[in-house]
Amino acid sequence: MLIGCHLSSSGGFMAMGKQASSIDANVFQFFTRNPRGGAAKEIDPKDASDFCDYMKEHQFGKILAHAPYTLNPCGKEARVRDFARLVMEDDFRRMEYVPHQLYNFHPGSHVGQGVEEGIRLISGLLNELLFPEMTTTVLLETMSGKGSEVGGKFEELREIIDRTTLSDKLGVCLDTCHVHDAGYDIVNDLDGVLDEFDRVVGLSRLKAIHLNDSMNPFASHKDRHEKIGAGSLGLEAITRIICHPKLKDLPFYLETPQDVAGYGEEIAVLRRLQRENLP
Repeated sequence: MLIGCHLSSSGGFMAMGKQASSIDANVFQFFTRNPRGGAAKEIDPKDASDFCDYMKEHQFGKILAHAPYTLNPCGKEARVRDFARLVMEDDFRRMEYVPHQLYNFHPGSHVGQGVEEGIRLISGLLNELLFPEMTTTVLLETMSGKGSEVGGKFEELREIIDRTTLSDKLGVCLDTCHVHDAGYDIVNDLDGVLDEFDRVVGLSRLKAIHLNDSMNPFASHKDRHEKIGAGSLGLEAITRIICHPKLKDLPFYLETPQDVAGYGEEIAVLRRLQRENLP
């Protein structure tokens, strides 16, 4: 099982790799910079190279870089979109220090401009920044559909992909809290939701799972993550997700309200549940 959590990137790649190993994680997620934005710490090429060796030695899956929350490629103001452009351009360059990994971002909020305009702006930025030689797979995250968020419907993600020229560089990260809050019933109809995702987007595009319970009821269009088994998804539904034949081999990244020790406890529980429930 490829499973990990969100770790602080302040100590560099090797520090994150060793911390992940200490809690029996073999993947992890990190912010490329302060989650509220700002300049990123320079990457130490030797640290990145040593970490690439560490990943092979310890049989890590792909690590997932997360763009800052303030990034909004379809913002109404030009300065907001310019910030998104500068951050993503820098992040795509930096990711090549650890090639063939994953980069995740929230598609953004159209802020009253309308979904179609939001999609046009998001795909337009991707068309500016994606380049043929890049090894990173860029993931659009499924969103809960709160406010003017783009990405709360599978069709919106599909349209972004269709409008992006280098669409082979794109994939999707499915957030279990978000899709539940968006109105996709992964508790009672996981097969149906996955069939719909396959029909609209294509399961070949699904590259990662943000594994979170939800503090909110179904279809609430909110976004508050809960500890595994303590929310409205519940442990039975989480178990079905991690054991589903179409999902079980994907990397799972926890974003629950935990410290590192708490993540370790959740990882132990999830590994046990998968062992006990897989054929």
